[in-house]
Amino acid sequence: MAISLNTRLTELLGCRYPIIQTAMGWVADPKLVAATGNAGGFGFLAGATIEPQQMEAAIIETRRLTDQPFGVNFHMYQANAGEIVELVLRHKVRAVSYSRSPGKQMISRLKDAGVVCIPTVGALKHAQKAVEMGADAVTVQGGEGGGHTGSVPTSLLLDQVVNAVSVPVVAAGGFKDGKGLVSALVYGAEGIAMGTRFLMCADSPVPQATLARYLAVKDPAAIIISRAIDGMPQRMIRNELLNQLENSGGLKRLLLALQSGLAYRRHTGMSLTQLLGSALKMRGAGELTAAQSIMAANAPMVIQKAMVDGLPAAGVLPSGQIAASIDSLPSCAQLIEQIVRDAEARLGELCRRVYRGERNESI
Repeated sequence: MAISLNTRLTELLGCRYPIIQTAMGWVADPKLVAATGNAGGFGFLAGATIEPQQMEAAIIETRRLTDQPFGVNFHMYQANAGEIVELVLRHKVRAVSYSRSPGKQMISRLKDAGVVCIPTVGALKHAQKAVEMGADAVTVQGGEGGGHTGSVPTSLLLDQVVNAVSVPVVAAGGFKDGKGLVSALVYGAEGIAMGTRFLMCADSPVPQATLARYLAVKDPAAIIISRAIDGMPQRMIRNELLNQLENSGGLKRLLLALQSGLAYRRHTGMSLTQLLGSALKMRGAGELTAAQSIMAANAPMVIQKAMVDGLPAAGVLPSGQIAASIDSLPSCAQLIEQIVRDAEARLGELCRRVYRGERNESI
């Protein structure tokens, strides 16, 4: 019996398998994205943490490493979001992902150019709003997922969204293997998106010292949700920095925020006005303190300490709870091949069970 993993998602993105590698800041670089595409998945470059010239270089380098389609991620609060969109259009990138909508006008412009728009949402109302704004598909991340996340488990949120929207839905939060892919398909999703699983692979640029911290976690409860970084719920591995922030007063957090802000300004080339403007946008969108607003605008620099500098005690370790059940670092090719093999085997077994059941009923 032939088993096919072709879905509306693979048709939309032009990839072989319904497996997305998410745009983790400092992690989703050309090597990882190209390796994902060459293995049959679909990868997104992280565009929210670098300035436009670096983003363009990353797009060109990814094209050098693969002839497969890929995407770019950005968020509406970054000062250079418009420039990132221009690069996407100029280089004919296949898709964009974002967590907050860039607005109907920008989405229409992207769609008119043939760019697939896939926001990530953590609530039913956000999924519905995203579709209303023009999204071609939505990635639904449950509370098990890493980084900024919600409180609703993937299984509950996925079921809600699949039943409420007509566009393809991608499941995220708690996935690492073929069993997870099959379960997502059974729920009605068109594929899965994984961040932590791709972060923990041989093609990941994350330094060994930081990867060792991820591999050392064996209890999902040790991967907690905290608001200490930027005032928003964020799932991460507990470490020295997080303990320090949670036990610190407002002044110490503000000083750390200002230090990170200046570093982010130097890295991205943003002016002080642009940095403060980004912080004010975030503060206006929610009830954040001044320190939290500044940290929210430049949190990438705190993550960089762990993901680039290899200092896991001094930086943030965003992670989904699935990290606690991962004990190997395969290449993207090995990972995706194993996921596909296991998914096809399990789908085949389910089909055989149904066939046997129908035969028994007819006898």
